[in-house]
Amino acid sequence: MKIVVLDGGTLNPGDIPWNAVHSFGETVIFDRTDAEQVIERGVDADILLTNKVVLDESVISQLPNLKFISVTATGVNVVDLEFARARNIPVSNVPVYGTDSVAQHVFACLLSFIHRPEQHHQAIQNGQWQKSNNFSFWLHSITELAGKTMGIVGLGRIGRATALLANAFGMRVVASNRRQNEPLDLPGFEWLSLEELFANSDVISLHCPQTEDNVGVVNAELISRMKPKAILINTARGGLIHEQDLADALNADRIGGALLDVVSVEPIADDNPLLGAKHCLLTPHNAWSTIEARRRLMQSTADNVAAFIAGNPINVVN
Repeated sequence: MKIVVLDGGTLNPGDIPWNAVHSFGETVIFDRTDAEQVIERGVDADILLTNKVVLDESVISQLPNLKFISVTATGVNVVDLEFARARNIPVSNVPVYGTDSVAQHVFACLLSFIHRPEQHHQAIQNGQWQKSNNFSFWLHSITELAGKTMGIVGLGRIGRATALLANAFGMRVVASNRRQNEPLDLPGFEWLSLEELFANSDVISLHCPQTEDNVGVVNAELISRMKPKAILINTARGGLIHEQDLADALNADRIGGALLDVVSVEPIADDNPLLGAKHCLLTPHNAWSTIEARRRLMQSTADNVAAFIAGNPINVVN
């Protein structure tokens, strides 16, 4: 078996060995692959591993040896699943690996936004505390999370992990989900419609998948329902938010802030209206990327390859 990793640098920039995958055959690893290089690099491959490199019908049809695709992520929109199925090529993903990492990131950003420790540190370095003549010094009002309401949009694994952390901080949790599955056994938990959730939450955290039906669902109308000091967090998919509408609301001080790990086009485009928007904290789609999560991702990918070679593919999405 020849295994080709098209964009291994996304999963492993050099701090995790590929030994678990190497053991299954000749393995060629590319840190990144541009669209025009995919055919050349994958033409002899029996197995392709991809994270963000697109494998559509035009590409797959030119890879005669291809027998299996494993996506080193949960989302599989980069692969034409139906065409792969028609060619009898199973496609697997890694459904669980970064749950705790993403939930942790939500609160890392939220606490940073509320307390601004780095700004206060810099203020001390600049002599502002020393000149204040007070034993205590702060740059802006600091609020408690306890007693506030956290609205979770999408109560899957990550949404539930985030909800449990919110509860640990003394927050009430409400949720909106496509299907009202098992409710959380938390004080005050309640299912709400999306509109009700946006109107009643102090912090809103998006954890739902992006579908054709919800692109841009967080638009001016929905944002207008938010409390004046409410904070919107997105670690799901950038396309869920109408970015110009959100930027307009932030710049007009209509909401408290936005903490965004994802945007509609990544890396972020120079003309994205959220660049430079007021009260907006951006991180570069790295909520998932703790070394522990990436180790799980590596091992699960190796398990996918092993299961396919053994004749019993797992985590098949097509």
